[in-house]
Amino acid sequence: MTFSYWLLAGLVILVAVSALGLRLAGPERVWELFGPADLGNVEFEMLERRKTRNDALACPGSLCGQSDIPPPVFRIGTDELRHAMRRALMGERRLTLVDVQDSPPTDRYVQRSETMHFPDTIIVRYVELDLLRSTVAIYSRSQLGRKDFGVNADRVERWIGKLVQEVRSRDRTTNG
Repeated sequence: MTFSYWLLAGLVILVAVSALGLRLAGPERVWELFGPADLGNVEFEMLERRKTRNDALACPGSLCGQSDIPPPVFRIGTDELRHAMRRALMGERRLTLVDVQDSPPTDRYVQRSETMHFPDTIIVRYVELDLLRSTVAIYSRSQLGRKDFGVNADRVERWIGKLVQEVRSRDRTTNG
């Protein structure tokens, strides 16, 4: 038997043992080896974007100055906007609310990918523009990898779309 045969057999065994270990321990426990799933809070006013392409940001220019996705302005206050966002996110899978702050109003979530359960941290800040208008700042970032293949940007756009729909349905209910 040749060296290449033993090398290939060793690789197959290594992959099989790794897959079994991942299955038995659970992907969440394996990814904890790379640090906590929750990457913590950020200060939007001083946010420095990652050089790797594994994050996405929706932020009003008055708060961040830089944004991938412009967030809409809503004709409701921040408390109502926060409740609308929480209702909008009820259908999101593998999503955990990990922190709530009241000043400034901010919610932090961890959402895991479908198959491998990679964790992403998402921060939503509710921004008051005046008494009857508000918007959101959303920053979504991956814990693992250097690229996210658009997952974070898709999430931010999806969440904003769900929020817009939730606010519209609330308007139809209260005005209808």
